[in-house]
Amino acid sequence: MTNKTYDVVAIGNAIVDVLALCDDRFIEEQEMRKGTMQLIDAARAEQLYGAMGQATQVSGGSAANTLAGMADLGAKTAFIGKVNKDSLGKIFRHDMRAIGVDFDTPEAENGIPTARCLIAVTPDGQRTMNTYLGAAGEVFEVDMDAGLIGQAKILYGEGYMWDKDCTKAALRHAFEVARAAGTKIAFTLSDVFCVERSRDEYLAMIKNDFDILFCNHEEAKALYPNKTLEEIFDVLQGQCEVVAITCGSKGSVILTKNERIQVDAIWVDEVVDTTGAGDLYAAGFLYGYCNKLPLMECGKLGSACASDIITHLGARAQKPLKRLLVA
Repeated sequence: MTNKTYDVVAIGNAIVDVLALCDDRFIEEQEMRKGTMQLIDAARAEQLYGAMGQATQVSGGSAANTLAGMADLGAKTAFIGKVNKDSLGKIFRHDMRAIGVDFDTPEAENGIPTARCLIAVTPDGQRTMNTYLGAAGEVFEVDMDAGLIGQAKILYGEGYMWDKDCTKAALRHAFEVARAAGTKIAFTLSDVFCVERSRDEYLAMIKNDFDILFCNHEEAKALYPNKTLEEIFDVLQGQCEVVAITCGSKGSVILTKNERIQVDAIWVDEVVDTTGAGDLYAAGFLYGYCNKLPLMECGKLGSACASDIITHLGARAQKPLKRLLVA
């Protein structure tokens, strides 16, 4: 990982989040599955947007959130993803560049609008996400910048992209480029929804492709539906160089071939919105990893970033995350 220009290059869905506070009744009326993500079409996006009421718009997307957090900490990062030339696409590109993430992927050429994720946030801080992929799903092998990937210590991919054939092919190509260039591969399972749709493919990639794996405990259970969490730890231990499993208020568990490290969560007075908690955990962890911190310290920094993000709406920090490095 020496002599690399970038700490992390990530491939992900370029999405603008539309967040609104709601109650559980709204979730039920709109027939959503609380706490998960589902893909929707343009018509459903328009209907849901009209029903949500007052909303806040902020650039999002899982891998993009992680890069934004890393850049805020001081890392050198770059993003590969697709937006359109519409207003939301301009917002997304501006926000990424403003925080210090290099983002030069050309716009989508077919007129499909920039992706948006309509997020209903309930009083318990849980977020229920409804994603219209739009231009974000128009990522192809030709968009994988081999020079950029080869200059990264780590290539980071998100499970949300494991849905369309073109994005799968693009990620697989990027993995090959990374491996040939000595770039490590990190991946987040992203959501129970993603795991349930692609379990067998995920299991194969965990065994054969990934150096670093991120997931939460519910995603881990979806990956191995007939096992207890302790049994899952046993199975995952040693399959990748590092596996980091977040467990909400119980903190996280970091697995290596020879270690099982328990990291405590950081208490906050009020959980406002859990959107991006896993993304920011990955940001803190990867920043520490790229700077050769002990894995326990990587986990602690991940927890600190995650606890910071859940105290307000949205998955982008409102105060500089660098302050956490000296906390």
